[in-house]
Amino acid sequence: QVQLVESGGGLVQAGGSLSLSCAASGRTFSNYDMGWFRQAPGKEREFVASIRKSGSTDYADSVKGRFTISRDNAKNTMYLQMNSLKPEDTAVYYCASSRWVLGYGIGGVDYWGQGTQVTVSS
Repeated sequence: QVQLVESGGGLVQAGGSLSLSCAASGRTFSNYDMGWFRQAPGKEREFVASIRKSGSTDYADSVKGRFTISRDNAKNTMYLQMNSLKPEDTAVYYCASSRWVLGYGIGGVDYWGQGTQVTVSS
């Protein structure tokens, strides 16, 4: 019984920065793998970044060195700091969680947020 709510999306120019937050309801936030996926118009939903129960992180090659994922278990919140944004980063960004293991595929996701729009202008 987990609900995820994203915030922080918006419009930025290429090269700019944006920070996303995902607030999770529930008592056992620390027991979940957490991550971010995104879906651009006409494309499949794709993995962006994850932070596991252990604290280990993983990133898609397209965002390595530019995005940073973090979590604050005491606040039941996950974050995605996005720097050096590119037009190709434009997408709806979804918060995701898994009670078991969150991998690169959407099949591993147990709970989804509703998404927040990120638009990067050229």
